[in-house]
Amino acid sequence: QAQLVESGGGAVQPGESLRLSCAGVGRTISGYAMGWFRQAPGKEREFVAWSDKSGEATHYSDSVKGRFTMSRDNAKNTVYLQMNRLESEDTAVYYCNEVIAGNPVGDWGQGTQVTVSS
Repeated sequence: QAQLVESGGGAVQPGESLRLSCAGVGRTISGYAMGWFRQAPGKEREFVAWSDKSGEATHYSDSVKGRFTMSRDNAKNTVYLQMNRLESEDTAVYYCNEVIAGNPVGDWGQGTQVTVSS
């Protein structure tokens, strides 16, 4: 079954870092723009970061700009989200998805939980 599989989440303290991965399983992601999204408890899912299909162009939400970096390794069929200087407000389940015209498309994966707490 074709799906996107997120991993790399965990529980960290404020100021620490995590690196999330999103792998295409049974499907290629190398020819598609991809995005990271997150959903905090009691809130709607929100956009975090976007990369064009080559990885040369990226875009970030204002809340993570300067702290998070999205990259991709098309040979490994994987996109990444390097998250530095994490804050408690970053606590959420993080998802990746294909993006078309700024909108996520396709089925959501199971996500990966990120918890930032002292």
